[in-house]
Amino acid sequence: MTATRYENSAAARFGLSVIRGAASYIVPFVVVAGVWQFAALFFPPFLFPSLVDVFWRFVGIVTDWAQFADVLATVLRILAGLAGAFLVGALLAVMMARSRMAHDFLSPILTLFQGIPALSWVVFAIIWFHGIEPRIFFIMAMTTLPAFSFQVLSALQAMSRDLTEMVMSFRPSRTKLFTAMIIPAILPDVLTAWKVNLGNASRVVVVAELVGATGGVGYQLLQQQQVFDMAGALAWTLQLVFFVLIVQAILTLIESSVFRYRAVSERTL
Repeated sequence: MTATRYENSAAARFGLSVIRGAASYIVPFVVVAGVWQFAALFFPPFLFPSLVDVFWRFVGIVTDWAQFADVLATVLRILAGLAGAFLVGALLAVMMARSRMAHDFLSPILTLFQGIPALSWVVFAIIWFHGIEPRIFFIMAMTTLPAFSFQVLSALQAMSRDLTEMVMSFRPSRTKLFTAMIIPAILPDVLTAWKVNLGNASRVVVVAELVGATGGVGYQLLQQQQVFDMAGALAWTLQLVFFVLIVQAILTLIESSVFRYRAVSERTL
C-alpha cells in the first residue's frame, strides 16, 4: 500500500468514526423528539405541545434579556454552589486522608448529610437564612458536599503506595509533589465527581428556586405551572438541560485533552 492510499484510508476511518460518534449522540434525541411530536398529534397542546411551539418559546427566552437573565441567575447559582462544595469537600477529604481521627469523626457526619433529602435542606435554609442567594448557596453546597468529599477521599486513598514511596525518595517539594503526582492521580475522579454533581445540582436548584426564590428557572417553571403552559415549562427546562450538556461537554473536552497520553483499547468491555 502506497503512502497516499494509506493516508486516504486513515482519513476515511477517521471520518467514519466521527460520523458514528455523532450519530450515536444525536439519534437518541431524534427518537425522543419523534415520539413527543407523534403524541402532540393526538393530545391537546397543554399536555403535549408541538415541538415547533416549544422551539419558538425557547428562542424567545434566549433572545429576551429579561427572561435570559433568569437562566443566567440559575447557572451562576449552580456554579457557585458546586465550587463552594468542591473546595470545602476537597479540604475535608484531605483532612480525612491525613488523619484517622478526622476520618472517623467526619465520615459519619458526611454520611448523615448524604441521607438528608434535598427538600429538607430547602426547609432548613428558609428557616435559617433571610436572603435568597444565601439560602440557595447553602442548599446547593450541602446537597453536593458529601459526594465531593467521598470522591476526592477515594481518589487519594487509591493512590499507589509504591509510587508514593518512590516519589518521596526524591524528596520533592510540596508544590512539586502536589502538581506532579497528586493532581494527575486524583483528577479523573474529580472530573467524574463534577459530572455527577452537575446533574444533581441542576435538579436541586430548581426545587430551591421553586419554593424560595423570586427569579431563576425554578421560579419561571412555577409560573408556567400556574397557567398550565406546557410549552413554556418545556422551554425553560430545556434551558437548564442545554447548560448541563454544555458543561458536560467542556468537562469531557478537558478530560480528553489532559489524559490524551492514555492508551486507547480497541476492545470495549
